[in-house]
Formats: sequence, structure tokens, C-alpha cells
Amino acid sequence: MNTLTKLALGAMGRLRPKPAQGDAVPKIALPAPDKTGGMPLMEAIAKRRSEREFARKELPLPMLSSLLWAANGVNRPDGGRTAPSAMHAQEIDIYVALPSGAYLYDAAANELQLVAGSDLRRVTGYQDFVDEAPLDLVYVADHGRMMLVPVASRESFASAAAGAIAQNVYLFAAGNGLSTVIRAWIDREAIANALGLGHDHQVLLSQTVGFPKG
Repeated sequence: MNTLTKLALGAMGRLRPKPAQGDAVPKIALPAPDKTGGMPLMEAIAKRRSEREFARKELPLPMLSSLLWAANGVNRPDGGRTAPSAMHAQEIDIYVALPSGAYLYDAAANELQLVAGSDLRRVTGYQDFVDEAPLDLVYVADHGRMMLVPVASRESFASAAAGAIAQNVYLFAAGNGLSTVIRAWIDREAIANALGLGHDHQVLLSQTVGFPKG
């Protein structure tokens, strides 16, 4: 679906997911992430960039597991994460839009939990490439976890946390031969409806990830 069509459907409140491709299983147990090796940090920073062309090839499950762990996985015995959050609120949830369905990343259990048995990729942004790229991540703030943060500061604090997660994804992509781009031009209401989010949840950003095209 092209961008103009998406804009028109979004304006009418009719941007909808597609049927799932394959079986939307209730849970996907992720293999243990690979926390060793990889490209040196300074080299990954030098290669960090946004790309908007993606191959349709899906990420292997071990690579997806490592990507999500790098994004905001548990890296300490006390439950601390690879990305910071104010007052340890851990308010950002990562939703994973795959051809087979949309899943919530459970960092503690290292698994994906099904939240929508449809292909939400086209809903995660107006750009045409999001329909065919193998993976779209959606960053959602749960303001119910931010009770210690003043109400006026919650959106800015959550946005900063989501930005840190997105940068982790950028560095993982740069170090592992993947392409990625962060996207703020999204229909947040359509995404929230497709994911079944409550009133305390705020859709912040989307990020497309995949192998380079060609």
C-alpha cells in the first residue's frame, strides 16, 4: 500500500491490519541472546545510519532474540535493563509486528506474547516500505508505571527512554549487518487500536528493522 493511500485511510480512521501470514502462536520462546563478540562499539557508531530499503527476508529467531535484548533486555540480576529509564520505571514496552502477528516482548521471560493475530506492519507507519519489511518495532509508554514521575514530565521522560532503546537497536543493526530507521510519522490512534492498548498507554515511535535490500 502506498503512502498516499495510507494517509487517506488514516484521515478516515480506516487504516487496518492485514490478515496474518502463517500461524500466530500464543507465545514464541526466544533462544538465549548472544551477549558476546560483535563489532567494537566505536566501529558500530561509525556505521550507524538510517536506511529505508529492506529485503523481505525474516530475521532468524536467534538474531531477533539478540536484537530485542540489546534494545531493552535484562542485563543485571536485579532486573536492570540495557536502556535507562527514570526512577527505574521501565515504562517502555516493545511490540513486535511480524507477518504472523503482533507480539509483546517480555524481557524477563525472554519470550514474545501474542497480542494481535494479524499483520500490523502496514499500520505501524505511513511509509510504503513498512508493509514489506520483515519487522516493525513499536515503542509504547505505560504511564501507569510512572506514578513517581510528575504528570507533566511523563511524556518527555518516556520519550527519552524510547530514544535510548531506539539507539541500542541502531547500534545492534550497524554491528550485525542490518538496516533500520526510526519513525515518528505514524498513526498513533490506529496503532493503539490494533494493539488493543488502554488509556494509560501512549504510542511513541516505530522502528523498522531488516536485512539490506539487494
